[in-house]
Amino acid sequence: MAQRAAAAVVRDAIDAREGQGILLWGVTGSGKTEVYLEALRHTIERGRRAIVLVPEIALTPQTVRRFAERFPGRVGVLHSGLSLGEAYDQWHAIADGRYDVVIGSRSAVFAPQPDLGLIVIDEAHEWSYKQHEPAPRYDARTVALELGRRVGAAVVLGTATPDAESWLAAAEGRLERVDLPRRIRAVEDPQTGEVRLWPVSDLPEVELVDMHGVNRLFSPRLVEALGEVLDRDEQAILFLNRRGFAGYLLCARGHSPTCSSCDVSMSLHDDGRLICHQCGRSRRLPPACQEAGCGLPLRPLRAGTQQVESEVRRNFPTARVLRWDRDTARTREQHEAILGAFQRREADVLVGTQMIAKGLDLPLVTLVGVVLADYSLREGDFRSRERTFQLLVQVAGRAGRAERNGRVIVQTLRPEEDAIAFAAVHDVDGFFERELAWRLERGYPPFKRMVRLLFQHTNAAYAVEEARRMVTELRTLAVDRPGIEVTGPTPPQVARVRGRNRWSILVRGDDPSALLRDLDELPPGWVVDVDPLVVN
Repeated sequence: MAQRAAAAVVRDAIDAREGQGILLWGVTGSGKTEVYLEALRHTIERGRRAIVLVPEIALTPQTVRRFAERFPGRVGVLHSGLSLGEAYDQWHAIADGRYDVVIGSRSAVFAPQPDLGLIVIDEAHEWSYKQHEPAPRYDARTVALELGRRVGAAVVLGTATPDAESWLAAAEGRLERVDLPRRIRAVEDPQTGEVRLWPVSDLPEVELVDMHGVNRLFSPRLVEALGEVLDRDEQAILFLNRRGFAGYLLCARGHSPTCSSCDVSMSLHDDGRLICHQCGRSRRLPPACQEAGCGLPLRPLRAGTQQVESEVRRNFPTARVLRWDRDTARTREQHEAILGAFQRREADVLVGTQMIAKGLDLPLVTLVGVVLADYSLREGDFRSRERTFQLLVQVAGRAGRAERNGRVIVQTLRPEEDAIAFAAVHDVDGFFERELAWRLERGYPPFKRMVRLLFQHTNAAYAVEEARRMVTELRTLAVDRPGIEVTGPTPPQVARVRGRNRWSILVRGDDPSALLRDLDELPPGWVVDVDPLVVN
């Protein structure tokens, strides 16, 4: 069985004490957690300890419960949701060696765990492992790999949808790749009645629905499927990629204005301009779609989770609906309450954003509906295709995780897009073959590195003046460094926060940090983010 083979690889890495990094790729529901648990058991038996990272505080209680059942009394918790007193007590208890396993979000990578033998990073593709605000702006995955190398601890990055950097690292041998290509289900032996975990080949069926000519938020196909699920007294998830502010324009054929230089969508700003957040180019709104032979009107897209919830209630007045996004759940308790209510079957339909794509095990969910897959494709970022692919595969994985088969309906205006087409057939290798070739041709990470400089000031005129001055200084320094590109300044998508005007500069090349080291001084108000995951 692939699980046993994967566990053996991890055990060997623990015993080798060489700080080996392992990319554990497994389809959703393939039993990656069982591999983690076996690796933890082996680590503890060898007299060593472990750290387990999860991407969101909301997932911590679910993970703790499962791990605590296997290692009762030996699991500690450390994350930013703890009070100062709780964090203080946990920190010292960990340092004293009271816990064999420490579970937490990204900051738990700094837990003072003695005799560290294993670090597990669950859902390793998640962007929440990178801290953006406040400083220090670190990536917990990078920290974990370096920590493992220094102390001789194996590092397991588990995911169904790796990021491009990890995929390339595995292809080049810098990470050891281990695959779990089949789902695991609990199956009852008809002769003995014993329930055993057994590999199955059926991933949820994914149906692409072309939304051309559909004037409502839900296609007739999605309405029909949702009605069937409710009639069978099962549960459904409806997923939207974002909360719904209009950040880009779209025509009825699914085209969006793109930058001629960077091949990414241009973002719509409040002043009516379209701006490319990769190179800073801007232009006025075109009167119509300029895609060859199109000419249809362009309009901002404004669907959000509230509209999705209203549409469910309009079509199914008796359905019990829960909404889970950053507006309805900001604290750990609120996240737990919503998830717990859905797990207790107090609701039939869960409407949510990216939170519901994060590793949840919901056995009664047999339908996942992606309301519009095109949202994240238009975010004006070179990672938009990767993010879309990851979100679609992850949210599709919430369907059919128990004995009932699942299905996924993806509504889209661009069914031919690589990210959508490859996600529909669960083809990770195929997607990254195309994506990495595209990034290599255009000089994007992981083949080049980036540094983002962000300037913030209450005076709007001074903010843009200082940003332009910095661009001039950096370009002057870059003259002696071939291959270093400085772009900007560009206003981020949110150009003003708490009264402070913001301008962004991108430095790209083999070693962009070296250019910054040549600066005499970085004035107050500047923020530097090395290897940023968000550039707009």
